[in-house]
Amino acid sequence: MHDAVMAALGTVNDPELHRDLVSLGMIERAEVVGGVAQIKVNLTTPACPLKGQIEREVREAVLTVPGVENVQVTFGATVRMAAQPALPGVKHVLLVGSGKGGVGKSSVAVNLAASLAADGARVGLLDADVYGPSVAHMLGQGAARVTANAERKMQPLEAHGLKFISMANLSPAGQALVWRGPMLHSAVQQFIKDAAWGELDYLIVDLPPGTGDVQLSLTQTVNVTGAVIVTTPQDVALIDAARAIDMFRKASVPVLGVVENMSYFVAPDTGNVYDLFGRGGSRKLGEQYPLLGEVPIDMDVRQDADAGVPAVLAHPNTPASQALIRVARNLAGQVSVLAVNKELSQSLADLPDQLTVV
Repeated sequence: MHDAVMAALGTVNDPELHRDLVSLGMIERAEVVGGVAQIKVNLTTPACPLKGQIEREVREAVLTVPGVENVQVTFGATVRMAAQPALPGVKHVLLVGSGKGGVGKSSVAVNLAASLAADGARVGLLDADVYGPSVAHMLGQGAARVTANAERKMQPLEAHGLKFISMANLSPAGQALVWRGPMLHSAVQQFIKDAAWGELDYLIVDLPPGTGDVQLSLTQTVNVTGAVIVTTPQDVALIDAARAIDMFRKASVPVLGVVENMSYFVAPDTGNVYDLFGRGGSRKLGEQYPLLGEVPIDMDVRQDADAGVPAVLAHPNTPASQALIRVARNLAGQVSVLAVNKELSQSLADLPDQLTVV
């Protein structure tokens, strides 16, 4: 019976990886007791965007096995790591950038991190926007201060289920930082390598706008899994977003997708939809960069940020929060695809050049 169940599960493909669950090693348990099949699927991310589809297809496949009358599907999750970890204990470093300011990049970064953590991932958030740090305020920890642990490493602060470090928690409130490139590089090095991040699935990095010293330092310091570009729909923003994409391309950092923020506005009194900045403009950046999602303008997102609670946690059912949750899960899916494909490429590279013929 076990072999028949596994054969049935071998017909079910992961919708994003396009390989069957058995060959991907995603079946943790497959038992049949009294006509009830108990299947545990170990997903490649707890934020799997297509979990419902996988559950449905597993049920349908296993019910075709003679003697199986019912199917119970449970899930676990282990985030796959591509070859070497980005940092000791950190599986993936993900950069959130934009070509210009004012597109809501920090708000998107905070809500992506909070959404991934809410789904069960171990998440860190680094506010690398040194000149304009806002992450601490958005997490309700603007007055907190970073301390050192027994090993004299910076101890990240914690809020809403995630770890974070921001320059706002290291310098006096309202003080301007007038730093040149070498000082920025040193600060980034310390944030990345001299902080006790511990075991993380994802370290989200909120970059400053543009294509400057911080971006260059990060891509030279750590093995970055990929980048997310945040833009608004109008051409003025897209021109700068294209420059950010070109910077990551030159730094050999994969662009995992684009987030179109402030994509549209739904009037709360009438329900009418207004495209204040146009809509769908991010598709002009090219089909090779997946559109992770379109996030509408929503007052709750701004109010929740000022109140220190990410909108995806404070008001998870609003259209903007639902859009941000989808963006986070789509991003997690893109990371899984990249990691598994690199894992497969590495395993093929490890094969001998010539196989013995028997």
